[in-house]
Amino acid sequence: MTTVRREAFGRMPPEEGGGEVEKFVLQSDSVRVEILSFGCIITTLETKDRDGQFSDVVLGFDTLEGYTRKHPFFGAVVGRVANRIANGRFTLDGKEYQLFLNNGPNSLHGGAKGFDKVLWSPQVLPNGVRFFRLSPDGEEGYPGDLKVWVTYTLSGRELAINYQAQTSKTTPISLTNHAYFNLAGQGSRDVYDHEISIEADSYLPVDDTKIPTGEVAAVQGTGFDLRQPVELGKHLQKFHLDGFDHNFCLHQGQDRRLVARVFHPPTGRTMEVHTTQPGIQFYTGNNLDGSLKGKGAATYPKHSAFCLETQNWPDAVNKPHFPNVLLHPGEEYNHTTWLVFNTA
Repeated sequence: MTTVRREAFGRMPPEEGGGEVEKFVLQSDSVRVEILSFGCIITTLETKDRDGQFSDVVLGFDTLEGYTRKHPFFGAVVGRVANRIANGRFTLDGKEYQLFLNNGPNSLHGGAKGFDKVLWSPQVLPNGVRFFRLSPDGEEGYPGDLKVWVTYTLSGRELAINYQAQTSKTTPISLTNHAYFNLAGQGSRDVYDHEISIEADSYLPVDDTKIPTGEVAAVQGTGFDLRQPVELGKHLQKFHLDGFDHNFCLHQGQDRRLVARVFHPPTGRTMEVHTTQPGIQFYTGNNLDGSLKGKGAATYPKHSAFCLETQNWPDAVNKPHFPNVLLHPGEEYNHTTWLVFNTA
């Protein structure tokens, strides 16, 4: 049984329209998750360790103010296009579109005011919540009126996130959730003792602005070969890596498949990621610097969390040999990611 509760969480600042932000609490026997109508943000995700003790395993803030200020997309749905678009520019049907540059020379996670920074309209479901918004034609420079639905459902140990969209004009679209996890519990110092595996035979090398070079490189014989579990801290040392912030190329197909698994030996917590998406960005919180005050006055230093963002490949709109990122009128964008929490 999943219970769903809704409560007030705060009000948007007057300059942002002053709308009410609600929090939705989804609870099963083994998982408890809290999600805001602002940015569809997962603020809390509590799972059991091997002794049955609950801990909150996602980074975030205690108040709405934390989320309305600048932060690294904690827990949020990002769009219209997740990840980076080179020079914030693309051409469709002979017309060039210029987006806002918010990440050096590139556009990141939808631009200046992406899907993470807006209020969504909620609808309570028996085992979850569905959020809707209309992203108007020209918003952040993107073409077409885009109707978007993001649905969170909790069933036992499994949290499903479904993304659907329809457009009035051809547009690129790639939606993901940007939760930052630490299976030791949020506020823990690092994720070096986590063991991770990713089911990917190739990854995308990037230039110094994090844009894929276009090469699809084999992981074999490199520090990006995560097909067998590695202990993260030791692995980063062994390969002299500052951390990961790379797209791993998943086996193509529309069906649900297991793509990543994380295990935290001290607590026994495990997390599996299943998805229909063609890519997953593995990010190890390289840009966290301890300056943000998180939940319970926690600070979040470098490498104190990881993200596994299921997505299309970065800059796919400018790379014809990458998976198709365009949605046409009359089509439906429909992807699902499942997070499964367990103990071992």
